[in-house]
Amino acid sequence: MFMKNNHVSHAPWMMRVSLMLLFMAFSVQWSFAQLDLNVSRTTLGEVIEQIKSQSSYNFFYDDKLASLSVENVKLSNASIEKVLDAVLKGKNIAFKIEGDVIYLSEKSQTPQNGSQQGKERTIIGTVSDDMGPLIGVNVLVKGTTVGAITDMDGNFTLVTTEANPVLQISYIGYTTQEIAVKGNTPLAVKLATDSQLIDEVVVTALGIKRAEKALSYNVTQVDAESALAVKDANFINSLNGKVAGLNINASSSGIGGASKVVMRGSRGIEQSSNALYVIDGIPMYSLSGTGGGTEFDSQGSTEAIADLNPEDIESMSVLSGAAAAALYGSNASNGAIVITTKKGKVGRVSLTVSSNTEMLNPFVMPDFQNRYGTSGTDASWGKKLNDANYRGYDPKDDYMQTGIIGTETVTLSTGTEKNQTYLSAAAVNSRGIIPNNKYDRYNFTFRNTTSFLDDKMKLDVGAQYVMQKDRNMTNQGIYANPLASAYLFPRGNDWDDYKMYERYDPERNIYTQYWPQGGGSFRLQNPYWINYRNLRENDKNRYMLSAGLSYDILSWLNVSGRVRIDNSYNDYTQKYYASTETTIAEGSNGYYGITRMHDKQTYADLLININKNFGEDWSLTANIGASYSDNLSESLAVKGPIASNGLPNFFSVSQLDKQTTRREEVGYREQTQSVFTSAEVGYKNAYYLTLTGRNDWPSQLAGPNSKQSSFFYPSVGTSILLSEIFNLPESISYLKLRASWASVGLPFGRFLANPTFEWDFSTGAYKSQAAYPLYELKPERTESWEVGLTARFLKYFNFDVSFYNTKTYNQTVDAQLSPTGGYNKFYAQTGEVRNRGVELSLEFKNTWNKFTWNSNYTFSANKNKILSLIDGYVNPVTGETISKERLEVGGLANAKFLLKVGGSLGDLYSVKDLVRDSNNNIYVDEEGKVAINEKAGDIFLGSVFPKANMAWRNDFQYGNWGLGFLLTARLGGVVYSATQAVLDSYGVSEASAAARDNGGVWVNGTDQVDAQNWYTVVGADSGIPQYYTYSATNLRLQEASISYTIPRAKLKNVMDITLSLVGRNLWMIYSKAPFDPEAVASTGNYYQGIDYFMMPSLRSVGFNLKLKF
Repeated sequence: MFMKNNHVSHAPWMMRVSLMLLFMAFSVQWSFAQLDLNVSRTTLGEVIEQIKSQSSYNFFYDDKLASLSVENVKLSNASIEKVLDAVLKGKNIAFKIEGDVIYLSEKSQTPQNGSQQGKERTIIGTVSDDMGPLIGVNVLVKGTTVGAITDMDGNFTLVTTEANPVLQISYIGYTTQEIAVKGNTPLAVKLATDSQLIDEVVVTALGIKRAEKALSYNVTQVDAESALAVKDANFINSLNGKVAGLNINASSSGIGGASKVVMRGSRGIEQSSNALYVIDGIPMYSLSGTGGGTEFDSQGSTEAIADLNPEDIESMSVLSGAAAAALYGSNASNGAIVITTKKGKVGRVSLTVSSNTEMLNPFVMPDFQNRYGTSGTDASWGKKLNDANYRGYDPKDDYMQTGIIGTETVTLSTGTEKNQTYLSAAAVNSRGIIPNNKYDRYNFTFRNTTSFLDDKMKLDVGAQYVMQKDRNMTNQGIYANPLASAYLFPRGNDWDDYKMYERYDPERNIYTQYWPQGGGSFRLQNPYWINYRNLRENDKNRYMLSAGLSYDILSWLNVSGRVRIDNSYNDYTQKYYASTETTIAEGSNGYYGITRMHDKQTYADLLININKNFGEDWSLTANIGASYSDNLSESLAVKGPIASNGLPNFFSVSQLDKQTTRREEVGYREQTQSVFTSAEVGYKNAYYLTLTGRNDWPSQLAGPNSKQSSFFYPSVGTSILLSEIFNLPESISYLKLRASWASVGLPFGRFLANPTFEWDFSTGAYKSQAAYPLYELKPERTESWEVGLTARFLKYFNFDVSFYNTKTYNQTVDAQLSPTGGYNKFYAQTGEVRNRGVELSLEFKNTWNKFTWNSNYTFSANKNKILSLIDGYVNPVTGETISKERLEVGGLANAKFLLKVGGSLGDLYSVKDLVRDSNNNIYVDEEGKVAINEKAGDIFLGSVFPKANMAWRNDFQYGNWGLGFLLTARLGGVVYSATQAVLDSYGVSEASAAARDNGGVWVNGTDQVDAQNWYTVVGADSGIPQYYTYSATNLRLQEASISYTIPRAKLKNVMDITLSLVGRNLWMIYSKAPFDPEAVASTGNYYQGIDYFMMPSLRSVGFNLKLKF
């Protein structure tokens, strides 16, 4: 017998601590190393950059000095003084070192008029721009080494003996100024932005970088370090609330679980509405991701994107509109999250070691009772307990445990001007809040960038290896879910007696399950038996190899190519021990299953990149390219009960019953070949026009009778910088108007145009698939228009607003027709869905002395509407014209997702009600009982989609202290809890106990019904949904963090140390639902908002230590 495991294995912790100490030892050696320099025929500016990359020195000098030539200098392990003496030898340049600051200036000549020596004098002043004071501006007395840098308030003070000093004031991105100082009046210097030096650049589709001012669509760039400060095993969850229009629902699968990520509303009737993930410009697909098991298998699910190490991410761009993602063609409709990973940097070895430990507990749970005892064998409608028989059982305290996530990461970066290398290793070890639930992941990353042929050619190669294992990842449901039996445990029974979940059976000579009350209609088992004797495990090995080569043909012409191979192998095993409930194990000797999955993605593209100016007014940025994508997914499974004459609990394929064992071999291979182009024309840095086009040749059109072989997807957009055209008030420093239109694709199902075969378990052979082929397959198009405004005003504010309208048509929908002509499924391409909405963000940032406040508010609202379903579809067998305005597409028990023209894709209905009288009052019979009306029709409960989402993020910095928090809110929508219904019907809910305390349940305002009579009717069969539907509106403190950085100056220049306390889901400020309304059991289309013994979402509190050498 396995005892309950309350501790994480010590071995992984010892390994991680040893690894950290090893790297720290090396880092201390590196931090005291001297400078290495090996240059020939370069410039002083390049040499300065090399010195800065190997040290903590900052340089201040006249910009013109940067162009001075430096001949051969070769030094190893040299001091900064020796390096500067060698570099500046023979030049009329002086240097002065003050702490970490080095001043360079031309040596003073024989004093001339205007450059005479005089009395010592003090010069003070302030440097600012349109947005306020500037920090770290270089202020230098021309012709000397006397200088200063501005402080947090933009102030500077310097002392000089020059009789007529001239100050050179310079700052990156601003035009350098020279000011002659006269008198003692404090100077007020205002620097102007140099538009030729600085343009905000964002990463867009295919990893192409664009100037923000030229974009005709909304792209939100997110800095990974700040966005991912509060860790999550699936880093995508850390983006929630930080980008307007991006809705993320964390999975109830727990640690590492898949997330539902939707931008600007759901579009697909049958196809996924989840966003596309892109890594360094290359799409990443979840080929065999299930998105979460059903209510009967309860299998949790992870996803491909969750395998990434968040410490490898440099930045993320959220392409929320169709036009933004248009270059992805058939996959562009749902938007994209473009992730840029880290490269090595020029300079000395930079090492970062971080350790993060989080403790997890349930965030929102139902309210239970423990004052009424057992009735029958498995319910809790018994008498009120007294001091003699009171057990005080509570699932959270007595069954669940504190979960733990330990994350250790080491990253290393180094490089020269010609070659840069990045390395990282990470370990995530965790246990969940349910006993024997584990998730472990190990990441190893290598990346190297090399320049050839006078820096005209660059080669970028990378490799990643991931090992991931999980055990008993559970999302929801009953059969394989220990929560069901833990929640419903009879309150008069002794829980401690059930902790010994197996007892020796002398007749069978094995240990068998102890659960004397039996499984009942829910097939309940001892929760600990499910934890330790119903084992489900995944063992994944994944490697990703990538290479990119680019060549600068001309200063304005570049050609580049990329290739990426992503291979994943996963073994999923099921081991159900003898005496497991026979409905689940299909026998009495145990059950064994092994499923081997292989996913492979191959991608390659070739791009020609043009970036050319024509005179002073015109500019052209263009890309022409082609891509190839090949996706393979295959699965081989053998599963079934151990034969009746086999050995119990001996898990082997040879042991399985030959009659009932299922053998399954499924998979697919799909390929898309594409050509694409984009062109951006600019005029006077104020007017921009962007055109894109993509043509896809997908393998879905490769059927023998397909009418088309390819689809074309265009887009057009414009951006106008009003602040460059008009003389706006000084309070408005930047104002841009943008508009775009696009026609892109929604990924459609496989095998629609080509007849295929499917496995028939009953016969053990393949049979022809019974869907009528769509020879005239059309693209599921999304046509979208968007207008927006971006502004920077009042020095400290940034504002962006977008209005959009999308219409997705030609949607492939099962017409739900009766079998005809040997076919039992007919697909119509007549569905049409519209989404309209608004996205808004407002940012404020200012610094006062040592204090900085950054505040960001986001708001988004979307209206989803079904415009048509089955409209004028002609049955290809009978020729009959068919139209339907109602389709049933999913749900649970009596709660159904029904699609109706004029409604939304998230509309939830009840198909049952209580019997009512002629006045629509609930009918109570003479015995004081109520009854169910099985034919109540469609009763609208509401939409599971939110009406609006809001978030308010604040980050405060005072000196080396940091404080941040994030509030998120959802407005509108409903959720349905079948869990609460079952808890009520079993008498274990607080509501059922309160009703007993009050003598019953009042209905119609005048009738009182016995609590047991009421709840065993309205809560039966997962409940009558209208009594268990709740508002999904909620407000929470989603994230909070506090940090302190010990600067390297206080640690002998060895390293920076940052200590952080972080938390997620800390406080549910407002919610009416008995579970977290934002959690989902599945990433599919029609399960959002439904709770059926769903694993509770998690509250985490953690500590982070980061050492940066």
